[in-house]
Amino acid sequence: MKKVFIIIGVLLFYMNLQAAEKITGIWKIISKETGFVQSIALIYEYNSKVFGRLLVTYEDDGKLSDPKGVADKIVGDPTFIGLDFIWDLEDRGKKWSRGKILDPLRGKIYSCDMWIDGDNLIVKGKIGPFGREQIWIPLKKRSELPSWVKIPNKPTPIIPVVK
Repeated sequence: MKKVFIIIGVLLFYMNLQAAEKITGIWKIISKETGFVQSIALIYEYNSKVFGRLLVTYEDDGKLSDPKGVADKIVGDPTFIGLDFIWDLEDRGKKWSRGKILDPLRGKIYSCDMWIDGDNLIVKGKIGPFGREQIWIPLKKRSELPSWVKIPNKPTPIIPVVK
């Protein structure tokens, strides 16, 4: 019986050494309600943690939002474009987790997990064990972005504060 516990312990140790898949890149967030692209986000790594920044936002009808639109629930009323809305995700084996995700329209912050499923990124915002998943799809071509979008080379996180 003692050998079984040792084997289980060794297996669990090695499973935790397995790194989560890389999730950095540019992702399209599709609205479950409308089926249109809701926004486009840059997922980037900084000091071994993962962050997410809004690059483009769209209206419910799929048309581009005003790039000067402000997140009025966030201290300083920053624009949605350039807003870090995901922060501090840690590599936890098969997932990136223990981070936060912000709903900038409502000014609500949730716990966040992310993982790769095929070509897509699964993003789960949650409160305790309850949550909602979204499927994000990779941006295939730079031409899918408006010409005015600037992608930072080495972004530095700016963690938002809710009013």
